[in-house]
Amino acid sequence: MSLLIRNVRVLDPSSGFDAVVNVGIRDGRIDHRGEALPDTAYDQTLDGDGCWLMPSAIDLAARFREPGATHKADFQSETGAAQAGGIGCVVLPPDTSPVVDSPAVVDRINGKAARIHGLDIAVLGALTQGLKGEALASMSALQRAGCVGFGNALAPLRNALVARRALEYAHGLNATVHVFAQDADLANGGCAHEGPVGTRLGLPPIPIAAEVAALRLWISLVEDTGARVHFCRLSTASGAQLLESAQARGLPVSADVAAHQLAMIDADVEGFDAMAHLVPPLRTARDRDSLREAVARGVISAVCSDHQPHEPDAKINPFPLTEPGIAALETLLPLLIELVHAGLLSPLQLAARTSLGPALVLGRAEPAISPGSPANLVLIDPERRWTIDTRDPLSWHSRGRNTPFAGRTFCGRPVLTLHGGRIVWQAPAAAAGAA
Repeated sequence: MSLLIRNVRVLDPSSGFDAVVNVGIRDGRIDHRGEALPDTAYDQTLDGDGCWLMPSAIDLAARFREPGATHKADFQSETGAAQAGGIGCVVLPPDTSPVVDSPAVVDRINGKAARIHGLDIAVLGALTQGLKGEALASMSALQRAGCVGFGNALAPLRNALVARRALEYAHGLNATVHVFAQDADLANGGCAHEGPVGTRLGLPPIPIAAEVAALRLWISLVEDTGARVHFCRLSTASGAQLLESAQARGLPVSADVAAHQLAMIDADVEGFDAMAHLVPPLRTARDRDSLREAVARGVISAVCSDHQPHEPDAKINPFPLTEPGIAALETLLPLLIELVHAGLLSPLQLAARTSLGPALVLGRAEPAISPGSPANLVLIDPERRWTIDTRDPLSWHSRGRNTPFAGRTFCGRPVLTLHGGRIVWQAPAAAAGAA
């Protein structure tokens, strides 16, 4: 199928291009971008007036629950949710069951991924065997099997020596280590931010120092080893400051933040709302605002969903006993569009933090909207109003209904997702109608 999108605002973060033009797509690639209409005919024409066209999102952290937890979700259900969220590539953490610590598990996941269409799947390999934090996994074998990097998910390492050896090993492979920066001893099994709200509710705390101490350790190890480290899901203003300081010294460090950390604060756990039980925990308004600023300035170069779908029973116990995490593929872009409406991000910055930044972390080619580039794209209507109804399959696609945004009306959403030039999802009664 060939497709022409007319009069659409193109956001190309790789070149900084931001203008209203016509875009033609043929044979899975972009074959025209310009103010003038192309001379050739297309099978289908869409009117993109008022919409944004940008590279589809690359999500650096999304759990599809396969293998090992298909009672929560699976590849089929979460692929549909990703496509509805305007996402073209997801990175799966290694904390599956079994853990991604052998080429056989990588092959198993890649086999499942090969049976789905319209979404790229990338896999992080385990940093240590069984994610136990002790013996290093065979990173070279995992890399040959296709892993795009290594991490220990949320599991801690036994000590700093294991961390140093892991960085030395990864550096020899020219691989990036993805680090969840939280000192397990300081976190001490907590479930909420250490502050007035958590104290009043009697919830076990996770202090800011847990993130800061871990960041300082890992940054010092980067100084010693020269290894590339990507910090996953920062949650504090102090963490963003440490990251910026390390980058200013030329260290090869980057970071992401989950979109919900840019929208919610610790007060959202009031009433023991288990939908707001997250790791890392929601922090203060000051932390949220500092993270927003770091995203706008590019200190934090990527925003992810940190998608963690759960079955209903996972969220019905007393708050500390519930499972942390939210289903978030379909709210990644809408939450960031809200920041654009608030004047905190530009549309081009949104495109950069969801496509270019993540691509650079993974070592992928820079996503672009120019002739010859792959047509992995998302069309966004920034004024399209829609309300999340997790019971309506036309409104919500993930099997995980654990979202704190249920019932909320957003202004702005993806209305069309293309992968390899093929339409893989289109919003019902989309604002961009066929001509």
